[in-house]
Amino acid sequence: MTSISATFRSIAFGVLTVLWLTGAAEAAEVHVMISGGLTAAYKALVPEFEKATGNKVLTSFGPSMGTTTNAIPVRLERGEPADVLIMVGYALTDLAGKGKVVAGSQVDLTRSPIGVAVKSGAPKPDIGSVEAVKRALPAAKTIAYSDSASGVYVSTEMFDKLGIADVMKDKARKIPATPVGEIVAHGEAELGFQQISELKPVKGIDIVGPLPNELQKITIFSAGIAAGSKEPEAGRALIKFLASPAAREAIIASGMEPIPAGSAN
Repeated sequence: MTSISATFRSIAFGVLTVLWLTGAAEAAEVHVMISGGLTAAYKALVPEFEKATGNKVLTSFGPSMGTTTNAIPVRLERGEPADVLIMVGYALTDLAGKGKVVAGSQVDLTRSPIGVAVKSGAPKPDIGSVEAVKRALPAAKTIAYSDSASGVYVSTEMFDKLGIADVMKDKARKIPATPVGEIVAHGEAELGFQQISELKPVKGIDIVGPLPNELQKITIFSAGIAAGSKEPEAGRALIKFLASPAAREAIIASGMEPIPAGSAN
């Protein structure tokens, strides 16, 4: 297994390669808005980017969609500074259509599957097949899902696909802004649905596993340069780094699959 120091050396080399390719030279302050899915890998990688470049990355966290005060579209509407947006791909595309993202700057970074979590030590339901999930959900007392991409799918598509939408009305609830794992850890929901990468960092829960393939909905997380960015070149360097082989190990460790540069989705 690669040692941590060797990994960081590899990351630093990757950053320097990116900078050489982009011609970035002067240190800059890069303002980033990022949603939960890529956060764990991002937090591991950004310090190495800063160390290698001298740039300072200033980060605001919030959902890709919704109307909570920290949701990325809401932050942009009230004029918060942004150079780089990292969020659910289709939500980024929607912002691009509204002129909030520089045309042609979007880069797909990762694929993220939906997982199921229970409170640490609680019995883990069988979710190994469609029929098992169909039995497990009505048997649970309470279910939580996010107000972002995974929750939209679970509540508007998956419940219907399983034929249990009516039963779920009294059991399942949407959790705005707060990570679903925290709700499960506090015992406020028996089962929680969210991207595995968003469940992994939460203490006090056990991840049962991903949804079976027949029910799975893979979310693409993408990055782009915000319209009105004051540091677009430094922003592009950060995006290129996050999409580079140097970022691969951290992305996989966070429960996501890197998307190779230039691949079609």
